[in-house]
Amino acid sequence: MAGRKRTPDAIKQLAGTAQPCRMDPDALVAAEGRPEPPDWLSARAAAIFRDLAAITDRMRIASPDDIAMLAMLASRLEEIELCTVVIEDLGRVYQTVSNTGATMHRARPEVGMRNEAMRHAQSLLAEFGLSPAARSRVSATTPAEENPFKDL
Repeated sequence: MAGRKRTPDAIKQLAGTAQPCRMDPDALVAAEGRPEPPDWLSARAAAIFRDLAAITDRMRIASPDDIAMLAMLASRLEEIELCTVVIEDLGRVYQTVSNTGATMHRARPEVGMRNEAMRHAQSLLAEFGLSPAARSRVSATTPAEENPFKDL
């Protein structure tokens, strides 16, 4: 399918752009509740997962149906942290000696691994509306408190 991704109906309703003719009556509805990290995540990735689950819960978009995507995002964010530690400890480049005896500087593999993890994490963050640009497209309003002076 070419073109832009389809905007979910819930996003259209929050943004105030919902039109009945463009709504999908058969759209799936995600289960409510906060997701729990899967067992295969490392301890650090599970902590990141819980942080992300808390953020999405505050935004009222959390769902146990999103465990796989949140786990992937948590895993990528952990990978970014690990690669960053290696880069900070050992530097961005390393030296090698060629067959002719010349010293060459090469980029450390962790730099490329971190760049790819960052691109993937940025994409996943945008999917959940966790980037500033994605968040600015939709403003979910919190339920208004009852005005005690409304009847006056």
